[in-house]
Parts: sequence; C-alpha cells; structure tokens
Amino acid sequence: MELRSHQALHVSNREDISEYVAHLQLHMSLQARNLVPHLTQVTDSREQLLQQTQANFEKLISRQIN
Repeated sequence: MELRSHQALHVSNREDISEYVAHLQLHMSLQARNLVPHLTQVTDSREQLLQQTQANFEKLISRQIN
C-alpha cells in the first residue's frame, strides 16, 4: 500500500513539474515577444487593435492559476 502511495506521489509531482514547465515556457515566449520589435509597421488600426487584444488575452491566460 505504501508503495502505491509513493508511486502516486511521484506521478503527481511529475505532473506538477510538467505543468510548471509549460507555464514557464508560455511566460518566456510572451516575454520574448515583448522584447523583439515588430519588423513591419502596423498601419491599419484594426490590425493593431487585434494584435493588442491578442497580446492582452495571452497575458491574461498566462496569469491564470489552475
């Protein structure tokens, strides 16, 4: 019985680490996105609004706690 508990704890820890790594990768990609300047100038205000909305949505999702 104790072996099963130990194995379940090990699996749980591995899942927690996987989730943390996925969250960290998302955070790092969002940070990198903010550091790299856009190569093209956005002239269409609708396109600029769409890009800003998408960035805000990604930030919101990355900050949610599961």
